[in-house]
This record gives sequence, structure tokens and C-alpha cells, in this order.
Amino acid sequence: MKKHLAFTLAETLIVMGVIGVVAALTLPNLNQSTNNKEKVVKLQKLYSNMNDAYGRAVAVYGPIDTWPKDVNYTERFMNRLFEYMKVSKNCGLADSSKTCWSESLSSQPNYGSFITADGSGVFVFADLNCNQHTMVSGDKSCGVIQIDVDGPHKGKNEAGIDIFNFAISKQQGIIPNHSREFNNLSWIDYPTTCFRGHTYCTAWVIENGNMDYLKADSNGKCPNGTVLSETNTSCN
Repeated sequence: MKKHLAFTLAETLIVMGVIGVVAALTLPNLNQSTNNKEKVVKLQKLYSNMNDAYGRAVAVYGPIDTWPKDVNYTERFMNRLFEYMKVSKNCGLADSSKTCWSESLSSQPNYGSFITADGSGVFVFADLNCNQHTMVSGDKSCGVIQIDVDGPHKGKNEAGIDIFNFAISKQQGIIPNHSREFNNLSWIDYPTTCFRGHTYCTAWVIENGNMDYLKADSNGKCPNGTVLSETNTSCN
């Protein structure tokens, strides 16, 4: 009689168990990586659309500091933006229901919020006088925009993870915080400020197309030893 070699049931179960353990350890990282890539693509697209809408508004109505100031500045800015981009819901000013933003704006009557067509939450404060801080080029900031790519009721609602900050610039349009062009404050050290708490990571995501700073420590060092910088932009 010929003897056929085969795995025993016990051996098969052991192998399946090992595969299960490896999968359990690997899948969360893969899912997180995929989720981050989706956030990057979504943020870059929304940034492009919003910047295009702002540019069109300026082309039609002139520089932002010449826009009529007979209504709330933020309201004026949002309504002009809406003419050139798709919005699923406008919560207007001082939204207390947290419909469009994760925090109540009831005590902040000059702040507005809305939901984009792709479900992102947007927080806006506009200053049509452009009297905010001065940027490197001498340009003045005309307000701020925050984008929650997960929407107001999903994700962690934390800067650098699903919330990203932008400045409204008179000369340069909408620009990500804190790019080299953003301002001349001595404490802004791009990109190292991104690694320390992830508050100033918007420019990193827009420019480098990844969120690898979440893999790195506070000095930008990745698990594989790579140190993130303006030239080393990925942990891979």
C-alpha cells in the first residue's frame, strides 16, 4: 500500500491559528493606512475646490477687502464662496445645534459653518478688513477656515487627524497652515511643529500627500529609523 503524506487536523488548525494572529495584528494597520490615504485625497480635493471658488469670487467681486461690509463679514464670505462650490447644508452663523461643526458656535456669532457636498464639516471666520497677522510676503490674513474631513459627527475631531486649518489670504487665496508662506512668527518652524502634537500639519498633508507624521515621534522619527523633514517626506 502507498502511504500518502498529508497534514493532520491538528496541524491544519495550528496553521490557521497562526494566520489568524498575523491577520489580527496586520489588518488594523492596513485599515488605518487606507483610511489616512482617503483623508489625504479628500482634503486635497476639497482644498482645490475651495481655493478655486474663492479665486472665482475674487475675479468677479474684486479683492476680499473691497467686498461690501453691510452684513456680517463671515456671512458675506460664505455666501460668495457658495456661488462657486457645492454645499449640502449651510448652518450659517452661531450654530448651536452642532449640525455642521463638532462644537456649538452659539457663543461665537461671527463664526459660521457648513457641510460640503462630500460630507466634510467646515468652520469659517472671515475678516473683510484683513487685519489678522502678517505673512512672510507682507500679505495679510483675512480669516481662518477649518475642515473636518470626517464630518462633525465622525472621527476624533482632532487637529492633524481629521481637522485641518487654513488661512484666508488676500493675495494668495486659501493657504494651508503652516506652510512656509503662511507667516513670519518665530515660533512657527515648518515642518517640525507638525510632529509636536500635529496641530500644524495641514501644509504637510497638502504638499506631501501623506499623514506619516502620525507614525513618527515628536521629533519626526519613524519606526524604521527614518527622520521626517522637508526632504524626507515619508516613513516608507
